Amino acid sequence: QVQLVESGGGLVQAGGSLRLSCAASGRTFSSLNMGWFRQAPGKERDFVALITWSGRTLYYSDSVKGRFTISRDSAKTTVYLQIDSLKPEDTAVYYCAAYGGRSIYASDNMYEYWGQGTQVTVSS
Repeated sequence: QVQLVESGGGLVQAGGSLRLSCAASGRTFSSLNMGWFRQAPGKERDFVALITWSGRTLYYSDSVKGRFTISRDSAKTTVYLQIDSLKPEDTAVYYCAAYGGRSIYASDNMYEYWGQGTQVTVSS
């Protein structure tokens, strides 16, 4: 079992930045591929970014490329999502998720473990 706890969300003005954190526990962190998803009100949950277990491969959705950066710290068993140049359309609940193995997935139904989410609200 894996426990994921997100933090770092909040209310920020457009153009600002936030860094979301996701602390993982309960299983060897180095074996987990870590992803971020987001869900805006009334919309489906969408893939945002993925970092593989090794940290060597990163994936981003087209809508966030160039503004979002995913990273991981093995010593702290934490994955981060740096969000820059925030836009009102980035407003959503952001979820951290994880799965094991060597495949690459952007579909949320392939992720085994989920955090509770952290709210990001961007004002215009």
